[in-house]
Amino acid sequence: MYDLSMSELWLYGVRKMKKDGLYANGQKVSEQNGDTLTYFYKNGAKKAEGKCINGQFEGKWLFFSEDGALLQEGNFNNNLKDGEWKRYSKTGELDYHEEFSEWKKVKKP
Repeated sequence: MYDLSMSELWLYGVRKMKKDGLYANGQKVSEQNGDTLTYFYKNGAKKAEGKCINGQFEGKWLFFSEDGALLQEGNFNNNLKDGEWKRYSKTGELDYHEEFSEWKKVKKP
């Protein structure tokens, strides 16, 4: 089972994730290197990664399970879901595939 923050991430996107600070165990929540913003789980595994330019989520983002499996991928434009979004099952099979325009669902391919 995924933690609440990952479920929230699936529903609302990266902009709902806490960006700053440390978990109780001292692990950092996120790290920005240049234009790349990376979020981490409490165990240090990568949770999500993508571009964040001037505080805006842009371009392709990838979301991972605590064991490193790709769970979801999608694009942002000016902090909004935009373009193709895919979610994968625990076994790696495509579970969800939809198109968005400025956060609104436009079609299901």
